[in-house]
Amino acid sequence: MAGKANHLISEKSPYLLQHAFNPVDWYPWGDEPFALAKKEDKPIFLSIGYSTCHWCHVMAHESFENKEIAVLLNRYFVCVKVDREERPDVDQMYMAATMAMNGSGGWPMSVFLLPDGRPFYAATYIPAKSMYGRPGFPEIIEAVHNAWQGRRDELQQVAGKLIRSLENERQRSMAKIQSDVADRTFSGISGQFDAVYGGFGSAPKFPRPVLFTFLLQYYLKTGNKHALNMTLATLKAMAEGGMYDHLGGGFHRYSVDGQWRIPHFEKMLYDQAQLLNSYLDAYQITGDNQYAKVAREIADYVLRDMRDSKGGFYSAEDADSEDPYAPGKHGEGAFYLWTEKDIVTILGAKDANIFNFCYGVEFDGNALQDPQHEFTGRNILYRARSDEEAAGHFKMNVSKITASLEKSRSILFAKRKKRLQPHLDDKIITAWNGLMIGSLARAGAILEEQKMIDAAGQAAQFIQAILYDPETGLLQRRYRDGEAAHAGQLDDYAFLVSGLIDLYQVAQEPELLSWARELTIKSIQLFWDKESSGFFDSVADEKVPIRMKADYDGAEPAANSVASMNLLRLGRLTANDDWLKRAQQTVDAFSGQINAHPQALPQMLCVIQQLREKPEQVVIAGKRGAADTRAMLAEVWRHFNPARFVLLADKENNQKMLANMLPFMQTVTMKDGRATAYVCKDFTCRLPVTTVKDFAAQLKGKEGKEQ
Repeated sequence: MAGKANHLISEKSPYLLQHAFNPVDWYPWGDEPFALAKKEDKPIFLSIGYSTCHWCHVMAHESFENKEIAVLLNRYFVCVKVDREERPDVDQMYMAATMAMNGSGGWPMSVFLLPDGRPFYAATYIPAKSMYGRPGFPEIIEAVHNAWQGRRDELQQVAGKLIRSLENERQRSMAKIQSDVADRTFSGISGQFDAVYGGFGSAPKFPRPVLFTFLLQYYLKTGNKHALNMTLATLKAMAEGGMYDHLGGGFHRYSVDGQWRIPHFEKMLYDQAQLLNSYLDAYQITGDNQYAKVAREIADYVLRDMRDSKGGFYSAEDADSEDPYAPGKHGEGAFYLWTEKDIVTILGAKDANIFNFCYGVEFDGNALQDPQHEFTGRNILYRARSDEEAAGHFKMNVSKITASLEKSRSILFAKRKKRLQPHLDDKIITAWNGLMIGSLARAGAILEEQKMIDAAGQAAQFIQAILYDPETGLLQRRYRDGEAAHAGQLDDYAFLVSGLIDLYQVAQEPELLSWARELTIKSIQLFWDKESSGFFDSVADEKVPIRMKADYDGAEPAANSVASMNLLRLGRLTANDDWLKRAQQTVDAFSGQINAHPQALPQMLCVIQQLREKPEQVVIAGKRGAADTRAMLAEVWRHFNPARFVLLADKENNQKMLANMLPFMQTVTMKDGRATAYVCKDFTCRLPVTTVKDFAAQLKGKEGKEQ
């Protein structure tokens, strides 16, 4: 780094610090730049991105490190830089504005604002020089400046009209949710399914775990095998493709092509958390160890590479990295790429032949397409052929092929570890940690891995100790380098509560449930929309013109989708009718979007389905930690049913707390001194059973009568 630091130098965000020595006089989001813009009568240039964003790096290098462009920006604007992961409320508002102006959006986001924060012009990546008929950044800067000087009334009219339009969009009309929304969603998803390569739609292909969640719950309710098969085919194709890290575990962000072969190489914590759940669900339904293997490898990757020593989980790893074959140069995915010659040298000819046959390694490289010439002569590992195909080709036993591949993966992984690792965004986001806590807890229970349960518990303890104020009940969003900062948004509360509910069902520690309830109470106080129902996504900030409500379950589920499920689960568990009513009101607040475009909110459709059915509970009466109790609990986690709640009646604090809320818990006891299982629907239980075999039959619905 060279040059004088700007106002970002005191920030903790890795993204903001990446720009701290730009010649652009950046300010972080706050009162100071807005006050300065009013004082100097300048518009604001707002740039939003995140530290592992490829095109953010490109624009930074081309424009924000360019002294001539910096002079123009500093002369005409007050420049503000925002990390979208720290301030999702700012990002959400201005992304809505960008999409309204242009019909599309993305990062880096480049928005020009009036001094009061209202946007009047927006773009995404802007090239430093004019090309392909598009103006370059200097031309845009001059044009905006000239408009500010000579046609300011027009800019104010544009900004006012845009804000009114966004305000009108936010005013949703309430309607009765149509009874066929789930069936229409299934039909829509089916129509987009790629029967050849798996996934939905064409390239680029994104993993959208909320679709898997909906499809598997739809399968459970209807028995429709196509819903299951589409999910399994996609999960299998993703795990075999180049989007999966076959040496280190974990998934990259998305596939550039339609065959899952060429990834965009960044790794996000929220993807790992949600896909871990998807593969666990697939394993519960099928019992097929291929899904358990992927789930275990995702969890191992996160615990190895994404975990802070204090217990929290980091945000992301970058797509760009140093080229191991050309030190000093950086490229997309360079850390993960291999030459055929290198693999042969490292493994030796015999094992390399088997490995290269199975993982699609070719002498000239194996990229399906390479418009930027980043993969010339390089290989992206993917499962081109199975162990069985290799056994036939090499005339060897399958077991020997499998052993050879395991050995080769281990050797190559160790060799790769010596390369310069991709940039790690080591800030700890409360919301994403909430997702990870829940999925790790489930993984530990389903895969019978105590270390995963322990890690989930330690992450919860970290957030409670560092990012939560017990006196005010408030969460903060981000921790990094000794600093907790930024007010928690709805997703921080909702995702954390969801994770605590899942962790509670595994650990059965009453403190977890109590904290989930406290956070729910606080989230209602902070975010509930008293006029229209549902939750605002953000805390109030006078500099952000509109408080938004996301109505799309995308790479992450909409916070309202998760919050409504939390209200449903906790409302039923704690007999809180007000929370059950709010769950329904939240869903109703999105009824217009649900009726018109149900595929937009598959996670919320799961809430709707569960609201229409009676709640299910499984209660194990037994001694905490005893072998027979553990065996009963292990059996519960072998069966897929997302609507089922698992409870331990241990005659200790947990049962006493539950009995205060659910009187029927007082009657749940062990029979003949043995761990006893009660399978209940709407708090009415079948005959208690004391053997795992009888319990399994009840969980499958094969026998037992209600009493």
